[in-house]
Amino acid sequence: MYKKTNKKQLSSQIEGLLLFDKPQGITSHDVVDLIREKFNLKKVGHTGTLDPLASGLLIILLGSYTSKQQNFQSLDKVYEGKIILGITTDTWDMDGKILRKLDDINISFSSIKSVISLFDGTIVQRVPPYSAVKYRGQKLYKLARKNGKIPLIKRTVRIKWVNWNYENGVINFKIRCSSGTYIRSLAYEIGEMLGCGGTIGYLRRLAIGEWSVSNAINVDEFKKMSFEEALKLIIK
Repeated sequence: MYKKTNKKQLSSQIEGLLLFDKPQGITSHDVVDLIREKFNLKKVGHTGTLDPLASGLLIILLGSYTSKQQNFQSLDKVYEGKIILGITTDTWDMDGKILRKLDDINISFSSIKSVISLFDGTIVQRVPPYSAVKYRGQKLYKLARKNGKIPLIKRTVRIKWVNWNYENGVINFKIRCSSGTYIRSLAYEIGEMLGCGGTIGYLRRLAIGEWSVSNAINVDEFKKMSFEEALKLIIK
C-alpha cells in the first residue's frame, strides 16, 4: 500500500515486480522505457531479454527489486514456437538476412524425431553470432555488424520438449529450458543436422519459473491505465 498521494512522492516509494506481455516488433528495452515513463522511475530493469521477433513474458523489476535480478535469471523458462526448415538466416530467426533457402525439402518424420532426441536433456549449444554475449569486452552482435571475426562460444543448457509436431516444413514446439538457453540456436543446429537449415519463425515465452504470461499486462492495456491503476499491478 502506498500511503502518500503526491505522484512524485509515490514514485519514490515504488518497488516490486510487474508481469508484462511483450508484443512482437519492440525490444525489451522499449518496454522498460514505457514503464519508466509511466511511473516516473529511474530504477527499472528486466530479468531476461526477448528478441524483437519474440513475444511473451517479461518480468519487470522496479525500484529496490532491481537488485534481485540474479534470483529471477536462474529460473527455468517455457517457450512455444515454430522452427522453419529449409531457411538459414544470419540471426538464426526470420528477422535476419536470408542466407540460404530451399524451395523443396523432403525430410521424414523419423529423421526429425531422431534429431530432436539429440537436443533433449543436457546439451551443449552454440551461442548465436547476433547476441549480447560478450567476447573480450565487446558484444557479439556488434562484432557481427562490423563483419568481424565471431568466436565460437558454447554453453551447457537443459532442454525438455513438452510437445512438438511437424507439418509442411515447420516444427511446432513447446519446451521447458534452463536459463541461458538460446532457442534460435536450437533452430539453427537442428536445421544443420537435418542438412536443410532452420530458423525461428515464431517464438513466445509462456513462463519464467512460477510466473505465467497469462497473468501479465500487455502494452495497449498498460498505456491506457492511469498512474494509480498501474500501481495496482505491482507485485511484492
